[in-house]
Amino acid sequence: MKKEVVISAKTIDEALELAAKELGADSVEKIEYTVLEEPKKGLFGIGAVPAKISAVYKLGGEAEALELVKKLVENMGIDASIEMSDGEAGEKKIVVEGGNAAVLIGHHGETLDALQHLANLAANKKVDGEKQEYVKISVDVEGYRAKREETLRALARRMAARVLKYKKSVMLEPMNPYERRIIHSEVQNIEGVSTNSIGSDGNRKVVMYLDAKGASNND
Repeated sequence: MKKEVVISAKTIDEALELAAKELGADSVEKIEYTVLEEPKKGLFGIGAVPAKISAVYKLGGEAEALELVKKLVENMGIDASIEMSDGEAGEKKIVVEGGNAAVLIGHHGETLDALQHLANLAANKKVDGEKQEYVKISVDVEGYRAKREETLRALARRMAARVLKYKKSVMLEPMNPYERRIIHSEVQNIEGVSTNSIGSDGNRKVVMYLDAKGASNND
């Protein structure tokens, strides 16, 4: 995404400072500019001509993602606040809160996952035929992801206990890769139980089963 302005000021440096401020760039080094007109002092201040520049600020992919989410939420008639912040390992987090934003979550977060997928496509699309620096976008609504993670971890512990008690494998409902990773991660901390994923894309399920230690406890 590009933002462009035409700025006039006494000097080119002043014009650059004004352009950076108007474009939202945190430094003049991040904008590209073309001098449209050199400044002229004139005689005794008469006939002075200000400097005029055309300045362009190329926003990162995260700005594209944020703009997409804002437009989608607005077009759906949802009155909510949308903010972006820095996450871990360079990730950008878009958080939607307030109003009836909860409708964006969907069954087990399916609508939210679709929104996040679109945001990542927008953030990493080619601009002028060139790829931008890759950026990972996460989208959350009303703190859903943290709540869902705790629900899944509790489910993993409960099902693992059942496997150990009844010595039988347990298959969970289909989950997306993010949710399956949470289950696998939680069960790694439970001795005697292991996990595996089976099924095709879109219908992959986690299976919990007794591992060697769990089976030996049955002897």
